[in-house]
Amino acid sequence: MRLALSSRFLSTLAATALALTAFTAAPAYADDDRTARALATILGLAIVGKIIHDERKDDKEKRKARQQVYKPQAHTHRHGHLTHRHHDGQVRHSHRSHQPKPRPLPRRVDRKQLPKHCFRSYDTRQGTAYMFGRRCLERSYQFVNRLPQACAQRIRTYDGKRRGYNARCLRRNGYSLARG
Repeated sequence: MRLALSSRFLSTLAATALALTAFTAAPAYADDDRTARALATILGLAIVGKIIHDERKDDKEKRKARQQVYKPQAHTHRHGHLTHRHHDGQVRHSHRSHQPKPRPLPRRVDRKQLPKHCFRSYDTRQGTAYMFGRRCLERSYQFVNRLPQACAQRIRTYDGKRRGYNARCLRRNGYSLARG
């Protein structure tokens, strides 16, 4: 059982303690003194009990509010309109002819972005050659026919002849590597 010590609870407890000390400090006969202490104790316990009850009631209400689950109510038809009761309790109306949402526009493909996985480097007798492989581009780049033919090349490597597009030439013509 958890008891939340709020400022209201603490202030009431302090007031009760102050009231108890005020009753016990007054000079009185023994019977009157015992009676006053008993009444003060009963009063203090009643106040503390009331505060605990209120705290538990508040906690229960908060818990109940958190646990409420939205249960949609059935749609009712009324004069060609649909009536919707939303979770906030408001009633909203809409026409029967429900317009479909527009389709999102297709993402624009930047044709100047070349696929990264097609970029290769080959060792030749003249040094290292950097190029984009022709077959790889044909498989994974839809604008191969628009590449500048001046950049097309054939090189001889230690593993045989290779065909593709010179990377520096393509770069000079505005092409770059795609991210990813």
